[in-house]
Amino acid sequence: MWDSLFGIANVWAMVCWAALIVLPRTKLLQSAVFYAGIGLFCLAYVVLLVLLLTGSLNGRAVEGASDPSFQTIEGVRGIFMSDGGVTVGWIHYLAFDLFAGLWIAKDADQKGFSRWLQAPVLLITFVAGPAGLLAWLAIRERRARRNARVKR
Repeated sequence: MWDSLFGIANVWAMVCWAALIVLPRTKLLQSAVFYAGIGLFCLAYVVLLVLLLTGSLNGRAVEGASDPSFQTIEGVRGIFMSDGGVTVGWIHYLAFDLFAGLWIAKDADQKGFSRWLQAPVLLITFVAGPAGLLAWLAIRERRARRNARVKR
């Protein structure tokens, strides 16, 4: 079950990211990515997390896993030493990275950045969320500073 959920989440994330990067960024597309992508990931995360924490679903912990806890590094390691913990954690990353990607795309469109410049930043965000977000913040800051000098 966990393998299937993990695979479905990955495919759905790739579909959302491909749409965000390649398709015309209409209001409908942005809404679809927001609700059918990010919203669905958030819903899956909350439901699966509650089911895991209440014991309603077996996370299939690997041998030697620590007791799951958010209080210590060993406890967090214990969370991720189960198929359920990895899947729920991965869905968490997918939701937040896609949220950051959608914000980057909307912000870049509003500021007039070309889609050619946006594509590599969005791909970096897809693969390594915070690195892509950092790249975007650096790029947009440079443009903002340049525009501020021009307006003086």
